[in-house]
Amino acid sequence: MGYIPKKTLEDLEFYRVTEQIADFAITPMGKASCIGLVPMPEPKGLLKELHAVSEYLASFDNDNRIPNHGFEDLSPAFQLLKIENSVLEVTAFRNIAAASQTVNTLLLFFKKFKTYYPSLNHFGSEMKVNKEIKKEIDSVIDRFGEIRDNASDNLFSLRKQIQALKGKIAQSFNNALSHYQKLDYLDDIRESVVENKRVLAVKAMYRRKVKGGIMGSSKTGSIVFIEPEVTLNFSRELQNLVFEESEEIKIILSQLTDYLRPLLDLIKLFQSYLIHIDTLFARARYGQTINALLPIFSDQQELELKNAYHPLLLRTHQLENKKTFPQDIRLHPKSRIVVISGPNAGGKSITLKTVGLLQLMLQSGILISVHEKSRVCWFDTILTDIGDNQSIENYLSTYSYRLKNMKDFLKKCDDKTLFLIDEFGTGSDPELGGALAEVILEDFYERKSFGLITTHYANLKLLANEQSAMVNANMQFNDKTLEPIFKLILGEAGSSFTFEVAQKNGIPFSLINRAKKKIERGKVRFDATIAKMQKERHQIAKTGKLLKEKENKFENESERLEKLNERLKSKLVNYQELFDHNKKMIVLGNKLNDLAERFFQNNKKRPLIAELLRLVESENAKRKRKTAALEKKDREVKKEVTKEVTQKLVSIRKEKKKKKAAAPQPKPKPLVNLKVGDKVRMLDGKSVGSIDSIEKQKAIVNYGLFTTQVSLDQLEIVH
Repeated sequence: MGYIPKKTLEDLEFYRVTEQIADFAITPMGKASCIGLVPMPEPKGLLKELHAVSEYLASFDNDNRIPNHGFEDLSPAFQLLKIENSVLEVTAFRNIAAASQTVNTLLLFFKKFKTYYPSLNHFGSEMKVNKEIKKEIDSVIDRFGEIRDNASDNLFSLRKQIQALKGKIAQSFNNALSHYQKLDYLDDIRESVVENKRVLAVKAMYRRKVKGGIMGSSKTGSIVFIEPEVTLNFSRELQNLVFEESEEIKIILSQLTDYLRPLLDLIKLFQSYLIHIDTLFARARYGQTINALLPIFSDQQELELKNAYHPLLLRTHQLENKKTFPQDIRLHPKSRIVVISGPNAGGKSITLKTVGLLQLMLQSGILISVHEKSRVCWFDTILTDIGDNQSIENYLSTYSYRLKNMKDFLKKCDDKTLFLIDEFGTGSDPELGGALAEVILEDFYERKSFGLITTHYANLKLLANEQSAMVNANMQFNDKTLEPIFKLILGEAGSSFTFEVAQKNGIPFSLINRAKKKIERGKVRFDATIAKMQKERHQIAKTGKLLKEKENKFENESERLEKLNERLKSKLVNYQELFDHNKKMIVLGNKLNDLAERFFQNNKKRPLIAELLRLVESENAKRKRKTAALEKKDREVKKEVTKEVTQKLVSIRKEKKKKKAAAPQPKPKPLVNLKVGDKVRMLDGKSVGSIDSIEKQKAIVNYGLFTTQVSLDQLEIVH
């Protein structure tokens, strides 16, 4: 079981995150559930929860958007359903029916699109679609919240009587109105409404002449409002029927309540399911605002955060239109503890809080704002000691309070603990406090715990340099402007830039020199060496960045030239093929031009056709040489097919000859009266031509490209 004390949640401002998430929930119950989010006690089910939030986040950008999950609070009905003979209000029935319908819609949707939403579908896998509850409630209550006439036979009969009686009341009142109007007993307004009843506006002097019940009078007393006697009798009868109707409705609602009473657990399940969906939705919407995602969840005990943003700082800066600096940090078995040093206001505490808060969010089923290739794991225990922890209630100093925390740390720390300590060892004598901090840190190291600490103590920096699974780090600082860069550099300790910062803030140079003389020379040299190393590291990183940019530039240029070269080669090949083809076409064109010239001179078709055939055969011979292997195979296939076809044709022809010899000879076909201009075709042909002239039973037929002479008996007219 995991152990994350409330103090850790407060130190890392986790509750501010849950409040921001709650703003996105659409129901009061969902908001309350979001505010109540805390880290899970064990990793079982955490990945399902994170995947579900990730799927919901993805649904905002795809076509299969998740249906609305809004619902009204059902908890007031829970207590009543536990009490025997209790009756629910109409509103409660409608809310239960609506919640049932919403759950059905979501279950069916997630089942239909389970490929897209496997985790969301999993959460409702144990629930079944229940259409009976809504059907039963809808059979009694309509969508306007009114009890249906056919909810029972008795109610139907009562409402029919009520309707008829209302008709009688209206008719009797109209008769009385007409009667007394003729007698001029009524005021100009004629009628009014008192207690939802139509009444006659009778002049005060005639009030004794109008029979009925007096319902009141005007302020001046000049008008008396009277309900006619006949109408009054009908109204009393109507009141009795309305009372019977209300009693019948109570019986119907009581029966409907009894129907729902055994289904209380299912109705509770509806509400808990919809609350859970609302919290998933809120977490997804929150994740959308901070560009959150689900990183790689490692089976190993390691934490590698890339481009990690502090979510609260990110949202604040978004509103102020400011830039937020991401952090990169890595913890793994070979570098379990990171000792961060460097000047104040350089971002050391933010780094601690970013790592801690993101881990808390992750273990609470909340997506985090990191690079997608970041790697995370589960920590059973997360302990923090951040900020000014002076305890006024217990009259403890900051140092005493922090030592009390360290005692708790020493009880809880193991190989699945993440500890975060800001300004480790401060609050006491530097040498004594530093020595105590060193042995405590050694104890954490021996327990194989994971953690980050910030410190100014040189002995802790040296310890980190000596231990194989402990590493120094510093927050990068611009040594010229003395402004923080908010970038964590692993592998080296950081200078506090004490005197440089003091000088920048206006402390006289003479005082700074006197201070330097008062401290040990070795300390100054050590701090100066660290500062020098940081400057060199910054310069090397800058040079490396420039070299990398140039390398990328050359690589891109090389790729561009290579692609250009390939395109040029391709174009050259295409141009060569096009040139060869055009050259060939020119040669063929010249040959055809020569043939056309010769035909123009002598007008002889046979030589022209012979030359054309020879030219075609020559070109085909060239094509055959190019595809000799393929055409050889093709010829073999054609030869076989031709052989078979020939054999069949021979047999068919023999049969036709036999039939022709046996059949009687047809009579000669009478000549068709053809004339010049008729469209005709040969009896055994398909081409259509027109007759240019007719001489001696022969016609000159023009086919467009050529003309030919054909006997008239070989032609048929085309209509």
